[in-house]
Parts: sequence; C-alpha cells; structure tokens
Amino acid sequence: MRFRRLIPWIFMLALMVCLAVAPAMASEEGGGDPVFSPTGLAFRVINFLIVAYGAWYLFAKKLPKAFHARAEVIAASISEAARAKQEAERLLHEAEAKTARLEQEVAEMRVSAQRDAAAEAERIRAAAREEAAKIERAAAMEIQAAERAARMELKAVAAQLAVERAEAELRGKMTPATETALFRAFVSDLGRSAN
Repeated sequence: MRFRRLIPWIFMLALMVCLAVAPAMASEEGGGDPVFSPTGLAFRVINFLIVAYGAWYLFAKKLPKAFHARAEVIAASISEAARAKQEAERLLHEAEAKTARLEQEVAEMRVSAQRDAAAEAERIRAAAREEAAKIERAAAMEIQAAERAARMELKAVAAQLAVERAEAELRGKMTPATETALFRAFVSDLGRSAN
C-alpha cells in the first residue's frame, strides 16, 4: 500500500531527471531542428505521457472523491428534504384535523350557547312570572287591607253619625220629666245590682 503511494513520486523524479538531461543530449547531436530529432520526439511523447498521467490522476483519483463527497451531500440534502416534506405533511394533516375539530367545536359551542340562552330566557321568564305573582299577591293584600281600613273607618263614621243622630233625637225628645224618670230608673237598677 505504501509502495503504491510512492509510484507517482518515483515517476515525477524520473521525469525531472529526463528533463534535466535532455538539453545536454540535444547539444551532442548537433545539426538540424531538435523538435524533429528522435530526442524531440521522445520529449513530445514524454510530455504527452505527463499530461495524460496528470489528466488520469485528476479524473481517476481526485474527481471521483469530490463527486462522491458532493453526491453524499446531495443525497443527504434530498433525504433531509424528504424528512422535512414528511414533517410538513404531518403538520398539515394535524392542522386540517384541528380545523375540522375546530369547526365541530364551534358548532357544538353555538348549540350549547343557544341551549344556555334558551334556558336563561326561560329562567328569566319564570322569575318574571313569579315576581309578577308576588306583586299581584302584595297588591291584593294591600287592597284588602285598605278595604278593611275603609270599612272600619266607614263603621266608625257610621257609628259616630248614629250616635250624633241619636243624641240629637234624644235631645229633641228629652224633657225634664223624662230625664228625672230615667235618673230614677238608673238609680234603682244600681241598687238592685249592688244587692
């Protein structure tokens, strides 16, 4: 495993050695254009291999890890979004259930309020009837008391008038002889009652 990690470094070291030796080899050959010489061709092949290895290393070694990490982040985000969606749907269902129950509770409260209002109205009517009956009884008793008082007053007035009339009649019929006779009768009644 450790050896596999060293392979890219060994390859890079060999490449650097080749690049360092290349100018010396090119000057020994002399002559024509160094690009078209066998050494130039070798350098082009080496250059191509370096670029190819760099591209392979980047695409085969580094990018899959980055893509894999990004894929994990995306998968985690998707699963989190799915959980959030499920939670939102659960909350929505709970809210809908509460709303349905709320409407039912409001309807029950209205029925209860109407029932209570009807009962309260009936209680008030009964109290008003009872109060009216009390007032009627009190008024009847007051009328009877006033009637009795008026009768007693009328009897007193009638008695007073009867006494006054009898007195006037007696005065008209009373003579000194009648007075004397009445006085004697009274005294004799007293004498009999004392015995």
